[in-house]
Amino acid sequence: MEDDEDLETLGEKLYDLIYPKYTEMTPKLTGMLLELPASVVSQMLYDEGLLNKALERALSALTSPDNSDPMSHTDDAASASSDSVGEQLYDLVDLYSTGHTQKITGMLLEQKKEAVLQLLSDHSLLEEQVKIALKTLQEQGDEETDVSDCSDREEVESIGETLFNAVHQLDPTHCADITGMLLEMDSRMLKQILSNRSMLEVAVQRAKSALEGALSPKHSEMSA
Repeated sequence: MEDDEDLETLGEKLYDLIYPKYTEMTPKLTGMLLELPASVVSQMLYDEGLLNKALERALSALTSPDNSDPMSHTDDAASASSDSVGEQLYDLVDLYSTGHTQKITGMLLEQKKEAVLQLLSDHSLLEEQVKIALKTLQEQGDEETDVSDCSDREEVESIGETLFNAVHQLDPTHCADITGMLLEMDSRMLKQILSNRSMLEVAVQRAKSALEGALSPKHSEMSA
């Protein structure tokens, strides 16, 4: 009962913040944001930047051609597609503004699907996993980068977003997983791939083949 009351209170406060900005869409946007973990919603009430970022993603989902809602959790957990899970995870990780959203999402998606689904429903566990992944990336970065780390981080994030959009056009079904895999490549190679359509198609096809190969044993184990 208390949880229901808390959610209702959060919804009312969130509604009041959204209403001045998106009057006509306030009910729909409020409902979409309330799909996120309560702790994230609470943080939005005091962090306008976080709220605006979440609203942008919700609006993008509403206006996308297929009108798919990456923040929706209505899919049955057992039948949720890997892309749906990947998009939901991407949106949650992006709220932490780590500068490594694509890479961290890719790292977390390497876990078993059951573990990934648990991250979507357990915000505390997700936050812990994001911190661990970020620490791992920072340690790798310390060995490879220098004072220009900040600009490099921004550049990687920018490349990641461009790559995600490009991959989505070629393979919308596995775009989140494939983008995470491609981001493990050197940034110079990624720039070259983005400027050459043929190279991009080849890279995506290879990543897709590797992905399908990795998923096949799991499906065999489950059926066995």
